[in-house]
Amino acid sequence: MPAPSVAPAKEGFWGRMNPFARKKWVKKQIDPINDQLTELDQVNAKNAQDIRDVDGRAQSGINQAQSAADAANQTASAAGVQAQQANSIAQGASGHVDRLNTTVNGLDQYHQIGDDVDVSFRGGQPVLSAAARKQLDDMATSLGGRQGYILEMEAHSPAAGSAGIQNSERLAEAVKRYLVTQHDIPVYRMHAVALGNAKAAGDEAEAKPIRISNVHIRLMENSLAAEGAPSPQGEAFLSGAERP
Repeated sequence: MPAPSVAPAKEGFWGRMNPFARKKWVKKQIDPINDQLTELDQVNAKNAQDIRDVDGRAQSGINQAQSAADAANQTASAAGVQAQQANSIAQGASGHVDRLNTTVNGLDQYHQIGDDVDVSFRGGQPVLSAAARKQLDDMATSLGGRQGYILEMEAHSPAAGSAGIQNSERLAEAVKRYLVTQHDIPVYRMHAVALGNAKAAGDEAEAKPIRISNVHIRLMENSLAAEGAPSPQGEAFLSGAERP
């Protein structure tokens, strides 16, 4: 009895394909996926680059803004320093103006210091006696180193009218000449008036007739000099004003 025949097994899909065909089919299935992955990688790379670009621009903007802020701060600081300097200059100028105003206001402010000196002349002649010279010497010695003073002189003579005025004028000139030649007293510091037998206005002494020819001297000091400030002559020189 013949042996039964065995039917060959049916080959499936993979059985019917050779190995090369199977690899090709797999590659065909995988390639789209790889393409998508590659595209995704490119998108991610572009996004990363865009992020870096945005971050770089942002950082550059921040740096520029910081530089501008620093420059503005430096400018503001410099302006503050200049403002302080300007304020100091303005205060100094204001103080200088105040000192000048004080100086100008005090230029003609004098007050008497010391006692009056009466220089008498015998017989009305313009000749200084030894006693008179001693009086003037003592007074001149007291003026050593003093600034801002003037000597007020009132010359009197018993004679009436123009004769008395002329005589008293010669007496005043004799006193001034002695102080200039013997003690170097500047002429501009001596102010004399020849009154003859008249009395100066405001003289509190009793209105008695002038019996002795004399020159009445008062030492007057400027208020600035009394306060230890520069002499009025020095201030006048600096400001262009006339000396007293």
